[in-house]
Amino acid sequence: MRSVLMHISDLHAGRAFHPRVADQLAREAHDLCPDLVIISGDLVQRADFMSQWEQIVQYLQRLPEPRLIIPGNHDVPLFHLFERFFRPFDRYRQYISPDLNPVFERPGLVVVGGNSAHGWTIDGGYVDPDQQREMERQFARYPDDVCKIAVLHHGVVRPPGCERRSIVRNADEVTQMLERSGVDVLLCGHHHVAYVDVVGNARKFIVCQSGTSASRRIREGMRGKNAYNVLMIKDSTIHISQRVYVETTGKFEPFAVYEFQRRAIGYSSMR
Repeated sequence: MRSVLMHISDLHAGRAFHPRVADQLAREAHDLCPDLVIISGDLVQRADFMSQWEQIVQYLQRLPEPRLIIPGNHDVPLFHLFERFFRPFDRYRQYISPDLNPVFERPGLVVVGGNSAHGWTIDGGYVDPDQQREMERQFARYPDDVCKIAVLHHGVVRPPGCERRSIVRNADEVTQMLERSGVDVLLCGHHHVAYVDVVGNARKFIVCQSGTSASRRIREGMRGKNAYNVLMIKDSTIHISQRVYVETTGKFEPFAVYEFQRRAIGYSSMR
């Protein structure tokens, strides 16, 4: 069965939010009619402020359903230290979802969300042992012929130009867990850079990172512009289109296209 997924990330509701870009993102989401919209964290700029949660809730209602959403490090309070250290996800659970490990399934596909955010650092990520076990347990419920997609906010590799930016602190451990689980694709965000590559050792999987989809916190170069990804999955082939926002047209335009073929040892690029 063919599946179409829209992957967006790092919306940053609040002062960093870009309404014009966000409006176009919502329009294109409805034009695309995806089987699932995936949002890989950083819904708000500052989780301390209720107004930002209210803003993002209103915006999410404009996006098509179903939606699978996970938290990012900006979704944890920064200034309210008690909440940050002891109740970091209270507001996320109140406004977005009580579930930090959402799962979506349809014939031939399963998407499992995980949580790499926490209150003990401002920027860094960590997938704790309980999270790893839960993700591995969920993936183990599905046979090998099902396409398995993991979603985290922080990635396991640094894109070019992001050598000083944080990834999950236990990246090797998480990579091994994803390999054991037979994961086909890891979707992530955080760096505000669009990036696609194949990683892994014993079994290769695809890392697909979205740039910031609707905030002003863009970075230099085309890959640092507002962006989202479209994944088309059919049989053993995964097609990924990176789309970046172009000011002159007021639309997200295709920037790069990738096609991957599943092999016995994982994925290899076809183009």
